[in-house]
Amino acid sequence: MASTASHTFVRDLERLELLAYAPVVGPEALARNLGKMYETVATAKFSDHDILAVRMAAPDIMYRLFDLRVGLRSRIADFEKRGFMSDTVVQGLRDVFRILRYVTDMLGEIAIGNARVAEADFALRPFTGKDRNTLVNWPFYNGKDLAFRSGDVVLVRGRAHNSAAIARIGSGDSQFSHTGIVYIDKDGGHWLVESLIEDGATINTLAHALDHGVVRAVLYRHKDADMAARAAELVHDMVQRSRGFGHRRIHYDFSMQLDDGRNFFCSKLVRYAFTKGSNGTCVLPRYPTQIAMKNRDFLDRIGVKAEMTYAPADIDIESAFDLVAEWQDYRETSNIRLQDFTMDKLFEWMERDGLHFEETTLVRLISRFGRMSSYLSDGAKQMLSGLFPRVPRNMPRRTVAAVAMLHQTAEPIYRELQETEATCVAETGRPLHGEEIFSLLEGLRSRDKDRVGYLVR
Repeated sequence: MASTASHTFVRDLERLELLAYAPVVGPEALARNLGKMYETVATAKFSDHDILAVRMAAPDIMYRLFDLRVGLRSRIADFEKRGFMSDTVVQGLRDVFRILRYVTDMLGEIAIGNARVAEADFALRPFTGKDRNTLVNWPFYNGKDLAFRSGDVVLVRGRAHNSAAIARIGSGDSQFSHTGIVYIDKDGGHWLVESLIEDGATINTLAHALDHGVVRAVLYRHKDADMAARAAELVHDMVQRSRGFGHRRIHYDFSMQLDDGRNFFCSKLVRYAFTKGSNGTCVLPRYPTQIAMKNRDFLDRIGVKAEMTYAPADIDIESAFDLVAEWQDYRETSNIRLQDFTMDKLFEWMERDGLHFEETTLVRLISRFGRMSSYLSDGAKQMLSGLFPRVPRNMPRRTVAAVAMLHQTAEPIYRELQETEATCVAETGRPLHGEEIFSLLEGLRSRDKDRVGYLVR
């Protein structure tokens, strides 16, 4: 990927495959190989290539990159047996999986001519589409629509800035903001048991959940089918009872703590299901996400108390689960990539420059109205959702304000990046490289010395 000939894509891909499958004698050697893989991909630039040639080769390269990730994941069980899963190796795996997803996204965007979603366009449902939208692990491929199984775990990423914040809040930056567990009833009905900020623990049809503003989704399946089905049934029945007349609702847990409390955030609900379904033999995650921000301003505002948690993407390195299929809408992946990088920088500026959120009178007013709306009926909340956020009763006013300020801070930055990328695509046929995006963001930071949106020194 470092010279002008398009065949160098294949040459560098072969190098990545050699590194992924190379025998290693210890965690240090494995960490070095993962570092080389990350560096090879991170320094690759589409500007060094004939974009037309890249577009023609993209579908095949996308699948090879997917197969590369699947193959690397398949080695984790052996790494664990040999004692190779050090903190550095775990972080290396996270980094490689993340950057390979980004490159696959960019190839998918180029393959469809960098098309974007317009108002008249139809929405795609996850695990459907014909533009290599769904990449399927070969043992699960049947040439038909993806078949779900009770106990499957679905990870998704939405379009909102708070989705980017959730995905980037831990030490291992990820590309997923939500997860849930599939339950298939005796009549064949497909449901997703999940915990949502606005609703707490709830049950939605799988179709509704997948149609709810999703840009990226991945399906994981535990190797023990009976145990996974038992886990899904147990958590489904528990949540169903909690939403019955006279029972206490299970609220969303903003603390992100892995305690035995009754409330759940999305991953904690999945953790509970597998812990109970396995009688304590499957406790997620094996490799938890650290929340190590020194500047606790934003974390305190949104109620996060944990220093270690289960983030949705932690399942990426769970050897007991198979990666069945991965889906992304290439018409929108560039948007969430820009959101990710914007959030990276906002959090970096909080840490590096000591920025913190400063509420204004307008923000206080909006957050108070948001809190008031939490006492309305679900139907009334839905009617007013265009005016006020759908706020749960256990969400403090300060948290409502933080989410509003985060959105209003990130949105103009994101729009500016979108305009620059649109120009780049029009002139070169390629999306912005990560280095270009970060350079643009730092330029914005130097332009606005002491304030970035609602963030101030």
